[in-house]
Amino acid sequence: MTDKLNVGEVLKPQGIRGELKVKPFTDDAEVFRDFTRVFVEETPYKVLSVRTGGGLVFLGLKGVPDRNAAELLRGKQLYVAREDAPVPEEGRYYIADLLGCNLVTETGETLGRLTGVRQAATDIYTVEMDGKEVMFPAADGVITAVDVQSGTITVDKKRFFEVAVL
Repeated sequence: MTDKLNVGEVLKPQGIRGELKVKPFTDDAEVFRDFTRVFVEETPYKVLSVRTGGGLVFLGLKGVPDRNAAELLRGKQLYVAREDAPVPEEGRYYIADLLGCNLVTETGETLGRLTGVRQAATDIYTVEMDGKEVMFPAADGVITAVDVQSGTITVDKKRFFEVAVL
């Protein structure tokens, strides 16, 4: 598990006072209200203000006083320290903890390694299998167990091959 969690991407400056328009990588943009500190890449910033709307987050950070300073952060990734993030509910996981997990069948056969997650109504997982990228929905009945401690995601093999885009 990583010590920092990727929670968003800075899209662009918002206005002239240094506010950042952020695309959140969280289930709920409102969770940003709980953060007192964020990292833009490796640089820590104190959170001064948070607004949400339209599925986006607007952040005011100490040390980003104007549009020019905010422009320098365009396209950068936003992180929070794991200890500052809320503990996920039972059966929920941080994407950062899932990436790199081995995808295995219920009989222990390794199918590949999880390389990406696209958030949607039903998340779409990307797995590297035999040098190819394979996508599948993380729907009920496909994933049967997740163990981030051992780095494995167990799938029902028959159901996986029914829904996977090979």
